[in-house]
Amino acid sequence: MTVKELYERMGGDYDAAVKIMMMDSMIAKFIVKVPDDPTYGRLMAAVETMDTAGIFEAAHTLKGVAANFGLTKLSTLASELTEEFRPGRERQMSDEEVREKLEAIRKLHEQTVEGIRAFTAG
Repeated sequence: MTVKELYERMGGDYDAAVKIMMMDSMIAKFIVKVPDDPTYGRLMAAVETMDTAGIFEAAHTLKGVAANFGLTKLSTLASELTEEFRPGRERQMSDEEVREKLEAIRKLHEQTVEGIRAFTAG
């Protein structure tokens, strides 16, 4: 599987990733680390307890990581949670709406990880 095929499988924006990473070899070198990144797990744990500071921090980190890899949909959802829990802002979403966003993030993250694992398997 090529890097471009990986992006098709993940639903990512290959062109956006190339703009940042410049080469397929750089993308391939770093994207394989995404499944082991603890940010997603921290976000899930923070939402479980509705730890607003933890949600903000983890969502903000996930947003940046996803954006750097051209994972636009994942970055957008993480950005929505980031803004919802940004310190000093009044919340707009109910806890249930937050959990719905998290479920969408979970599905996209799972799709991303599955794609990356298939990519690394050859």
